[in-house]
This record gives sequence, C-alpha cells and structure tokens, in this order.
Amino acid sequence: MRAFFSSIWLLLILSVGAPLAAHPGTHTHDLKDKKVADKSWTLVIHGGAGSMTRGKLAPEQDSAARAGLAKALEAGSAVLEKGGSAMDAVSAAIMVLEDDEHFNAGRGAVFTYKGVNELDASIMDGKTLGAGAVTGARYTKNPILLARAVMEKSPHVMLSREGADEFSREQGLEQVNPDYFATPERWRQLEELKAKKLGWYDVDLKYGTVGAVAVDSEGNVAAGTSTGGLTGKRWGRIGDSPVIGAGNYADNRACGVSATGAGEFFIRLGVAHEICARMRMLGEDAKTASDHVIKELGLLGGTGGVIVTAPDGTATFAFNTPGMYRGKATSKGEKVVAIYGDE
Repeated sequence: MRAFFSSIWLLLILSVGAPLAAHPGTHTHDLKDKKVADKSWTLVIHGGAGSMTRGKLAPEQDSAARAGLAKALEAGSAVLEKGGSAMDAVSAAIMVLEDDEHFNAGRGAVFTYKGVNELDASIMDGKTLGAGAVTGARYTKNPILLARAVMEKSPHVMLSREGADEFSREQGLEQVNPDYFATPERWRQLEELKAKKLGWYDVDLKYGTVGAVAVDSEGNVAAGTSTGGLTGKRWGRIGDSPVIGAGNYADNRACGVSATGAGEFFIRLGVAHEICARMRMLGEDAKTASDHVIKELGLLGGTGGVIVTAPDGTATFAFNTPGMYRGKATSKGEKVVAIYGDE
C-alpha cells in the first residue's frame, strides 16, 4: 500500500509545473511570433487590377501610376528597414496610395451614382488576428487609419457610414471636406457610365482598390486594403475590400492577402481567407494557393487579383485580368514596380 501511494505522489510531483498536453481532439492555435533568423522583411503592394494593356494606358497614366507605386514602396520600406512592424508598414504604404489621385482610394476615389465619394477600408494583424474595417466613410482623409482605429480602439471589427464618421472624429483622425476626394477624371467616368447606361462595373474595367501586405523582421504578417468602390455604385453597395476574409486577411500561421477586383465574387468565394486556409491546412505555397483560388474565381465569372506574402518572406501576385498595378520591395534590395501582365 505504501508503494502505491508513493507512486501516486511521484506522479503528482511530476505533473506540477509540467505543461498540460493537448487532448488528441483539441485544436490549439499558436499565434506566437515566427522569428526570422536573418531579420529579413518583405512588402508587396497593389493599386488595382483591370484592363490595363500596353497602348491602351496613356504614357502619362503609366508613368504616374509607377511613380505612385514607387513612392508607396519607399514609405513602407522605410518603416520595415528601421525594424518597424508590418502593421505600420502596411498603413504607411496605403496612406501614400490614398493620397494619390491616380488610384481609387482616398483622394481620387470614384463617385457613387448619386455623385458622392464613399470610402471603404480594412486592416488585419496576423500576429493577433485583430481586424478593423469601415464602409461608407465620407470625411476621414485616410480611411486605412480609421480601419486601424476600429481595430485598436474599439471592441468592434466593422463600422459603417455615419457611425464610422462619428467614431473617426472622436478618435481625432484628420477630417476633410468631401470635395477633397473628388477629381475631374472620376466625375467624367461617372458621367460616361450614366450616358452610355453601362453595366455594374467601372467604365474602363479598372478596379482601383489599393492594398499592401507585409512581413516584418519578427516574422509578423499584416494586410490592408482601401477603396472608393465601383463607379456609379448604388443602394449602399459594399464590395469585398472592407470584408475580412474576402478582400483582406492576415494570419501568422499562413499569409497576408489583399485583393482587388469584382468584389461580389471575392465575397462569395472568401478569396483572402481561402488562400490562407489552403496554405495553412494543405501546406501549399503562396503561388500555388493563389493561382488555385484565382482560377476558381474565374470559373465563377469573377475577375481581379491578389497580392500575398508568407511569414518566411515569400511573396506572389496572382490575377486573371490583363494587368494589375503592383510592386514589391525586400530587405535584400529587391524593388519591382509593374503594371502589365507580361512584366
């Protein structure tokens, strides 16, 4: 009997302080940082996908877009080069694109059918799975900052319209007159759509959403997306950009994704999350997962593209349109800006 109790006592001693083993049926979620030994980082951005082809895009449009993409890469890279976070890098890059009237986000956003600018944005932290999004905002100069404030300073994930604007003011974010977002070119596009009684999508089939994904020197992933939506959108239409899992997603266990395209199809397929899920659950690399999901998107009738980066720094672009405004920068000195499918 003494030997029996001694054995029990020994087992109790051994169990104290030892970590509990996961039950065979328990799914554990380890969201700890994935350290990158060489402190490398990667930043990938996009300015929308669509029918951009050589000869169709005017030389001045080509050069302006490339300059804007390069400036956004510089802003995000500067953060990462100093050891900053992926979240800060994504925010910095997207703010530059929101301030550039050549892209459909922030200043230069397209008009709704009623002739106003309504802005959507979302951001996600792959380290914590924290996320924030806004839709229909009208006064915040940089919607990506409002989305981040929703994530960091509220218990919510998505705010809309007047409520999002009120929250923005309460957080002290920079406010502007709605006229700030308007440009003559975007008004021309709206007038053309109405005159020709065109379909549901942009006149020139350019989905001008902007986005960025990054992995920092600690191996943390983040993703952000911002847009003015579709030219002539009606009835409070919301696309995929502010929808976590559709137009934007980040998870340290898989990747960061930002999407651009025909939002309804991206929502139906859950594109951003689907890519991350394939990488995490099937072990696919970024290119394989992205190509597969974009192919599925096409089979549904959807068009557009994605940018993806994994915690190990690998990155890819995937799109089924003739072109996509895009760029990539890494700690190894790589810097690429491209527009057309043959680049």
